[in-house]
Amino acid sequence: MQSHQSPRCRSPAAPRPHLPRASSGWARAGAEAMALWPLLNSGMLVRTGHTVLTWGITLVLFLHDTELRQWEEQGELFLPLTFLLLVLGSLLLYLAVSLMDPGYVTAQPQPQEEPKEEQTAMVPQAIPLRRCRYCLVLQPLRARHCRECRRCVRRYDHHCPWMENCVGERNHPLFVAYLALQLVVLLWGLYLAWSGLQFFQPWGLWLRSTGLLFTTFLLLSFFALVVSLLLASHLYLVARNTTTWEFISSHRIAYLRQRTSNPFDRGPTRNLAHFFCGWPSGPWETLWAEEEEEGSSQVV
Repeated sequence: MQSHQSPRCRSPAAPRPHLPRASSGWARAGAEAMALWPLLNSGMLVRTGHTVLTWGITLVLFLHDTELRQWEEQGELFLPLTFLLLVLGSLLLYLAVSLMDPGYVTAQPQPQEEPKEEQTAMVPQAIPLRRCRYCLVLQPLRARHCRECRRCVRRYDHHCPWMENCVGERNHPLFVAYLALQLVVLLWGLYLAWSGLQFFQPWGLWLRSTGLLFTTFLLLSFFALVVSLLLASHLYLVARNTTTWEFISSHRIAYLRQRTSNPFDRGPTRNLAHFFCGWPSGPWETLWAEEEEEGSSQVV
């Protein structure tokens, strides 16, 4: 006789662990956000901070009793508009330098014009292309690997943390132009901030009325000092046709450590014309070979 067990007498099954779909969706979204966080934390935040700081300082100069505000109240709009255009121009140059390709070395060789026979004869075969141990591309002369960008950059100068980008062969002229324009804006802003400071007041009243403007004046003074030093140093390096990396690490660079002079220097005029106007000066290998040949002839 077969016995039938009542459904009420059966032992309850162990509950299965179950994760709601919402939690898996949140986990996926969190993983994607963590993957994007390094990008947001570096480039986007730096550029956003620069933009907010630029327009914030400009707004302070307009809101306080500076000559900028006095010109605006008197209906003389030429100088305020000129100042705004200079601020906008410096900001656009900053974004252009920070967002453009600084001259990354690609895996495939870039198309170039056919070299002339005399140039081909001057380039010795003893200048092999060095393979980068990080990204495994063949590095041309004066290129270097940037660990922050994880790419090799042609005519590498330095990695600028304020730009969150490398300064190299393609954006170095724009970088120097940005420094020059930014210095003009900073010096003008420094003068405007000074024109609004009023020192013949009680301490408490002065702090409430001009404390923010005085802080802006201190910031502009610091930035003007830094930018003027950067501009002077880069103009000096450009006039010598060298880079920040080559100037600091020449004793460790294979194509410079055996040299007593810079093989790429063709005089300040030609160096500046080539840098800013793009006047041809030949491949870096050709200039290096010419200097090598001149040095050998002098020894003989």
